[in-house]
Amino acid sequence: MPLGAALLPSPFVLGRVRAAFVALALATVLTGCGAINRVPTLEEQAKSSWSEVQNQYQRRADLIPNLVETVKGYAQQEKDVLVGVTEARAKASSVKVDASTVSDPQKFKEFQDAQNQLSGALGRLLVTVERYPDLKSNQNFLALQSQLEGTENRISVARRDYIGAVQAYNTEVRTIPGRWIAAWFYPDAKPMETFTATPNSERPPSVKF
Repeated sequence: MPLGAALLPSPFVLGRVRAAFVALALATVLTGCGAINRVPTLEEQAKSSWSEVQNQYQRRADLIPNLVETVKGYAQQEKDVLVGVTEARAKASSVKVDASTVSDPQKFKEFQDAQNQLSGALGRLLVTVERYPDLKSNQNFLALQSQLEGTENRISVARRDYIGAVQAYNTEVRTIPGRWIAAWFYPDAKPMETFTATPNSERPPSVKF
């Protein structure tokens, strides 16, 4: 056998080397795909969390008309407070929100301000209940009280989850390599807005009577 032929690697060795290179190339491609897909994955998670925030605020808005009517039946003289809640609910419901809201500072602030105003008006209404013992013991009111308390808790949880999801997404699109990937593959990807702190925002409002 020629000396040169003896120095050549065997077909088995060549096969192992080729397999190693293929595996390395495949691992590199898969790692790259995972990094590329991370931006839209985190974006969709944040949008999903935003949808849950909207759902819970809508749940609260749906409870308010029945609450207002129940209070009105016992405390018609609280007209200003009742009107304030109704108007605040109408304003909050009129704010148009969609997927673009979370990346538009002005729209997001408008949404948050309207919800905060409704929270304040609702809080003032609930304070007036202390003046009416018969209302506090009304079964319909007690049921609404329980639903409202549960909804406020759900709002708190939904906001917390949204803030966490947005933090993860914003960190990805503002740091390397996510920033590069977003610029190359997802030029429309923008940082999302999040809720700013409000007094006592670390816990849901109390609705105990």
